[in-house]
Amino acid sequence: MHMRLQERKARDAAFALALEELQPERALMRAMVEARVRAGLTQAELALRMGTKQPVIARLEAGRRSPNIRTLRKLAAATGSRLVVRLDEAAA
Repeated sequence: MHMRLQERKARDAAFALALEELQPERALMRAMVEARVRAGLTQAELALRMGTKQPVIARLEAGRRSPNIRTLRKLAAATGSRLVVRLDEAAA
């Protein structure tokens, strides 16, 4: 995490909470990029395999577009990955 982000997080409880709430989205974006890279694909190659366009993949990986389950299934198939969706019990 960038130092300024850490400093702001330490000073501002509301900011820290908002950042924490974004953690699942950030983890999903990382997982999508990692699956593509693991498969040795460029964004354009992944898009072709998924039947979409490269800018769509770029928006997904940047978090500017939220994927639905159907899109995640296509991404998993295109990268030779296995899609796992899980809801865990909230910490007390």
